[in-house]
Amino acid sequence: MMAPKYKRILLKLSGEALAGDKKVGLDYDVINRFGESIKKCVDAGVEVGIVVGGGNFWRGRSSGGMDRTRADHIGMLATAMNALAVADGLEHCGMEVRVQTAISMPQVAEPYIRNKAMRHFEKGRVCVFGCGTGNPFFSTDTAAALRAAEIEADIFFKATMVDGVYNKDPHKFPDAVKFDTLSFTDILSKDLAVMDSTAAAMCKDNNIPILVFDLADPDNIYRACMGEKIGTIVK
Repeated sequence: MMAPKYKRILLKLSGEALAGDKKVGLDYDVINRFGESIKKCVDAGVEVGIVVGGGNFWRGRSSGGMDRTRADHIGMLATAMNALAVADGLEHCGMEVRVQTAISMPQVAEPYIRNKAMRHFEKGRVCVFGCGTGNPFFSTDTAAALRAAEIEADIFFKATMVDGVYNKDPHKFPDAVKFDTLSFTDILSKDLAVMDSTAAAMCKDNNIPILVFDLADPDNIYRACMGEKIGTIVK
């Protein structure tokens, strides 16, 4: 077996990706396909941390007149549900998994403790991180960037529903141009819709490259770990 390019990765899975074609809720067939690809990464020796979004259950920015803090707290609970579902799918694929949440809920998950997560990686376990940063006003992209820095990940995999970063929305504009490589300065100055500026700045400050790729083919997770040329790299 070829040696993987990365020893430890942080994978961000959006809530929408977990819903598949249903758009809302959970599609267990889709989650299991993600699990099969992640299992190949683990078998190759890659240590995997996963941050999940919650958009398949709740989108705080679309919550009308609700207090922003309360809306964000509801979103954190949505990510906890997704974290448990992802953990279940990974376990069905034969992996040992631990769920850690930034909001304490000891009956269902471990609290997020960085040293404990590092120990799980050493033992070959996958860690799924829920509840974002545990604070309102921060996106799950920012949570993923923070966890990537904390666990000393070699790279931040942002798995999306497009095959990279474009100069404009490829779903709306057929003449959109895809970038193979970008700098963090490009992301921040050109206001490209990759992730929020806080997440991008955190990766920039901590020298963590970001690989943006399409999750329509779940095996792209494994290909990315092995260093195949897919998506857009931001570094």
